[in-house]
Amino acid sequence: MTRRFTPLLGLLLSLAPAQAQPVPPARALRALLARDHEAQLRESPTWASSQGDLRWDDRLADNSPAGRARWLAHCEQLRDELSAIPRAALDAEEQVNYDLLAFVLEERLRGAPFRDDLLPISGQGGPQLSLPQLPDRLNLGAPARREAFLARLRAMPGYLANTRAQLAEGLALGIVAPRASMQGVVEQLSQAADPEAHPLFAPYAALDADDPQRAAAEAAVAEVAAAFGELRDYVRDVYLPGCREEFAASARPDGPAFYAHELRRHSTLDLGAAAIHALGLKEVARIRAEMLRTIQRTDFANPDDLEGDALFAAFTAYLRTAPRFYHTTPEALLQAYRDVAKRIDGELPRLFRVLPRNSYGVKPLPDYVAERAPTAYYYRGSLKAGRAGNFMANTSHLDQRPTYERIALTLHEAVPGHHLQIALAQELDALPAWRTQLSFSAFTEGWGLYAEKLGLELGEGERGLYADPYDDFGRLSYEMWRALRLVVDTGLHAFGWSRQRAIDFMLQNSALSQTNVEREVDRYIGWPGQAVAYKLGELKLLELRARAEAELGAGFDLRAFHDAVLRGGSLPLPLLERQVEAWIAAGGK
Repeated sequence: MTRRFTPLLGLLLSLAPAQAQPVPPARALRALLARDHEAQLRESPTWASSQGDLRWDDRLADNSPAGRARWLAHCEQLRDELSAIPRAALDAEEQVNYDLLAFVLEERLRGAPFRDDLLPISGQGGPQLSLPQLPDRLNLGAPARREAFLARLRAMPGYLANTRAQLAEGLALGIVAPRASMQGVVEQLSQAADPEAHPLFAPYAALDADDPQRAAAEAAVAEVAAAFGELRDYVRDVYLPGCREEFAASARPDGPAFYAHELRRHSTLDLGAAAIHALGLKEVARIRAEMLRTIQRTDFANPDDLEGDALFAAFTAYLRTAPRFYHTTPEALLQAYRDVAKRIDGELPRLFRVLPRNSYGVKPLPDYVAERAPTAYYYRGSLKAGRAGNFMANTSHLDQRPTYERIALTLHEAVPGHHLQIALAQELDALPAWRTQLSFSAFTEGWGLYAEKLGLELGEGERGLYADPYDDFGRLSYEMWRALRLVVDTGLHAFGWSRQRAIDFMLQNSALSQTNVEREVDRYIGWPGQAVAYKLGELKLLELRARAEAELGAGFDLRAFHDAVLRGGSLPLPLLERQVEAWIAAGGK
């Protein structure tokens, strides 16, 4: 029997919902990347503003328990959706995107139980340093931007109250900062609690006395200063007495697992503390031998014909005390960095085919940051936001900022180091926006250390920019510094080293100043695992370059190699290795 297709049946079928078509795997993956990128901007609104996205220009990050729960729920949801995408159905480039997102989500979620949100403050970082710097990181010249910033000022007391609640929860759970990492915090909070000439008022200081924004800012900054004062009192009277004297990560209730996670998070490698420690000792011995050979090329007077350890000790003592190696004004130090940067700029096309469009500058660290800060930072800029990147130099304690470090430091922080690598990543329009903002310490800091060595290939002559043997010793001292970190970080957190033993070991094996070394060791204490990223990343880059030179022979092009390393943005080292191996297999094209 045949059925007749009646008009009524046709109408009903036309109204029935269409069967959902499966989303192509690549499109589904790109949607996840876009959602995570959006979530990162939304949950870090000051970061979004600094990158030219003003949708949340009147907000601060939500550092409440609800904010943390929302973020973790987002990560769990993305992880579950990612696992449903068939990786094998993706092409090679999309598989990199897949693996990157999987790595990022795994690290976020695996680290969640260790509750680093309960350690929001130290002498090296925290709201007492980050909030006062916001006017320098944002473009607040327009009235609308200043109005939005007023809302942020009004939100700061609540943010600081949440910081206090985080510290209190940490005390209750036994997740507290080591006392050594809290040195200087009370003084920093006291500075932030002083409403006079407050950095947060700077965008409004030039306004007319009767300008409503000026009056509103004065009132808001006074409340922020008072909130900083309350946080200072809590830290001084309650939190510091509860801080642990034992600083090793292994001293935490979850110590061994926590430190293993931090090593993997920062290095992106599955290397244990023992392997990293042994590698560090090997590198220290190798670099020290090269340093001793370099001493022979200097004009250092050695009337007693000292050798070995005695010569090294005498030479580094000379470097730390001879006036010839130190500037007498902050302006002279900054100009020295700028002169080096200008010299490097003209040499870059010899080693790079693509240079970033965004510019960079050399600026001093603010005084309220400099006292406890390391030698320098790089602050990334944004073409979209119309802001250059900046090599931020510490101009405090001039007797601790030797001239023989200026070349290596500029290469690392500016070009071809952090500025070149990060600005290029931001300008990789062919990549998903999510990837252009990623930063893995092993890649970023490994590249910075690799860039220091590139100074040997920039400029004329056998030693390039390091023709002066004192500058070359400064380069080696900086490389030694990063090798020492492999030993010291693992020594402090896994092998029972004291703070003084770490300081002595660094002073005995480098030309670094006492102040620099003490600040560095306190940083390692408060930030377990991060310090190993530099040397491990550099060694991987050197290994990949050597492999490319050996396999490509006469076809090896250094500029093309640098393109191959940088064109994927910041990557975990295993993914970087895969990317470079594919480039080698394609004949270095």
